[in-house]
Amino acid sequence: MYLPKAFEEDRLPVLHDAISSCGLATLVTVTAAGPVASHVPMLLDAAAGERGTLLAHVARANGQWRDTLPGSKALAIFTGPDAYVSPSWYPTKRETGKVVPTWNYVAIHAYGEPTFFDDAERLRALVARLTERHEAGRPAPWSIADAPADYIAGMLRAIVGVALPIEPRGQMEAEPEPAGSRPRRGHRRARRGHRRQDPGALRRDEGPGGRCLIPRSAVRAAR
Repeated sequence: MYLPKAFEEDRLPVLHDAISSCGLATLVTVTAAGPVASHVPMLLDAAAGERGTLLAHVARANGQWRDTLPGSKALAIFTGPDAYVSPSWYPTKRETGKVVPTWNYVAIHAYGEPTFFDDAERLRALVARLTERHEAGRPAPWSIADAPADYIAGMLRAIVGVALPIEPRGQMEAEPEPAGSRPRRGHRRARRGHRRQDPGALRRDEGPGGRCLIPRSAVRAAR
């Protein structure tokens, strides 16, 4: 992936925070017929491996787990907030006219060699962790214990887990603040422009007090 030097980020905690802020990932693997992609919720186990391990599951009926070539590399893509940036938001447009449109985004790529598993206890633990993560904060969080045990057992037989240890070499990327290569005043104008264009856009990537839930700094790879 092309990664401008100005947007590099190699701090592992920043990379992990960015991954954890994204719920859904695109898992791309290589098969004899070519690349195959599935969209799956992923968990990060930061303590497993040198740079952490990504965990997910796919439907057993999804041939990706069976067709992925042994020993091949996989790519997990996480995408965060994105927005069009108009040249009209920059002071430079009025001052010199030397400005063009751009697109701000957060895109994180993680590489590794995937392994697939169908051990029932391991799958149950994975599903429980995924559920706990996404049910957290709800008035009455749902738990897999709320469903009949035989029903959950049957559902587990219908999925296959995947573990993707993030390799230590490679790159992830994310755009920094709006108009990352522009002066600070351009950043402020761009953010005001985003608010006018889509009032909900900033709320999608900001927490309490304006804290960005997905780091604005470029996220450099975990391959």
